[in-house]
Amino acid sequence: MSLSRKQFLKFLGLGSLASGLGGFGLPLAAAQAAKARSGAPRMAIKDIEIYAFDLPLVAPFRISIGEMKAANDVLVRVRTDSGLVGVGEACPFPPITGETQATNIAAARAIRDMLIGRDPLAIDDVLRLIGPVVHSNPSMVAAFEMACFDILGQAAGLPLYRLLGGTKSTFESDITTGIDTAEATAASTRKHAGLGYKTLKIKIGVDPDQDFERLRAVRQAVGDGLTLRVDANQGYSVPQAIYSMKKIAPLGIQLVEQPVVASDVDGLKAVRAESPIPIMADEALFGPADAIRLIKAEACDFLNIKLMKAGGILNSVRIAHIADAANMRCMVGCMLESRIALTAAAHVVASQANIVFADLDGNADHTADPVVGGLTTKGGMVTMPETPGLGCDVDPTFLKKLARI
Repeated sequence: MSLSRKQFLKFLGLGSLASGLGGFGLPLAAAQAAKARSGAPRMAIKDIEIYAFDLPLVAPFRISIGEMKAANDVLVRVRTDSGLVGVGEACPFPPITGETQATNIAAARAIRDMLIGRDPLAIDDVLRLIGPVVHSNPSMVAAFEMACFDILGQAAGLPLYRLLGGTKSTFESDITTGIDTAEATAASTRKHAGLGYKTLKIKIGVDPDQDFERLRAVRQAVGDGLTLRVDANQGYSVPQAIYSMKKIAPLGIQLVEQPVVASDVDGLKAVRAESPIPIMADEALFGPADAIRLIKAEACDFLNIKLMKAGGILNSVRIAHIADAANMRCMVGCMLESRIALTAAAHVVASQANIVFADLDGNADHTADPVVGGLTTKGGMVTMPETPGLGCDVDPTFLKKLARI
C-alpha cells in the first residue's frame, strides 16, 4: 500500500502519540489541553439569597408518623461573579429528617458564610466543606449543592441529566394518596386514575386490618389494570408487617416501602424473608453508607433515594451506583417539594439506568406552582427540561413576596 506524504505524517503523529515519544501528536494534544484549561470557566460565589419558601397545601397530608399542613421550605439562589445564578430548595420534613424550616434557615446562614468566595463548580470541595451539616440538616445541604449543580450545567451548556451522562428525557412517576378513610382513599385514587396515572401509591401503616380495607376499596375503585404501591412509613411492628404483607398480597401490590422503624435493619430483613411482596427501604436509607449497610444485611429488595435525605444530587448518584453494583434497582422519591427540587430529583432519575421507579409528586397538593420551567408531568409521564442546568427558577413576581433572610 502506498501512502502520500500527508498520510505518512498523519500516521507517524498518531503512532508517536500512542507510544508516548512526543512526535507530532503529543505536542499538539498538550497544546489543545492547555488551551482548554485556560478557557475553562473560573468563577466565585459572590452572593447567596435565602428565602422562607412557604407553599400551603390544599388539605393536610397524613402519613403513619405525622401530618403536614404546608410545605415550609427554604429557597436559595447562588449568584456568581460570572453572572450565572443557581437555584436550590430545601424541603424539611420533621417526622423523617428531624429538620424544620427554622433549623434549615439557621444552617443556611452558616453555610452562606462558608461559601462566599468559593468556586461553585468545585462541588466535591463544597460538599466536603458543608458536609458535616448533613447530619442535622440534610435538605439544606441538598439545596446548596443543587444550586451549584445548576450553575455547573449552565456553565457547560447542558441540562443536568445529560451532563451526568443520562438519556431518559421522559419517564413515569406515581402519585400518592395519604392516610384517610376507605371511601376518601378510593375517591382520591379514582381521581388520579382519571388523570391518566398508571401507578398509584397509597400510604398505610396505622392498622393492618384497616389498611387492608382501604386498599381493597382502592382496588375495587380503579380495577386490576393499574399498579399499586404502598408505603407504611415505619408504622408497623415486625409481626404486624408480616401479617399485613401476607393479607394485602392478593390485591396485587407491587412493593411495600419501609414497613418497620428505620433503625431496625434486622426487623426489616425478617419482614423481607416472610413477605410475598418486595420490600423497599426508605427512612432506613439516608446516605451511601446506609445503602452499603442495607445491601450487606440483605434487608430489602429496592432502595428509595431522596435528595432531601441524602444531602443532594451527588450522594444520590453515589447510592444509585452502589445499588447498581449489587444488581439492585432504585426509586427516587420526594417529600413535599416544589418543582425546583422535584426537577433536581428528576435529573437524577433521568441520569441512572438502575433508577426504575419514580415518586415525584410532592407538589401535587400545593395551592400554587410558582416555578418557571422545570419538569412537566402529564398523566404520570414526566418530561425533562432541555435547558442548561436544572432548567427552572422561581417566578420573579412570586419571589418578591417571599421573606428574604
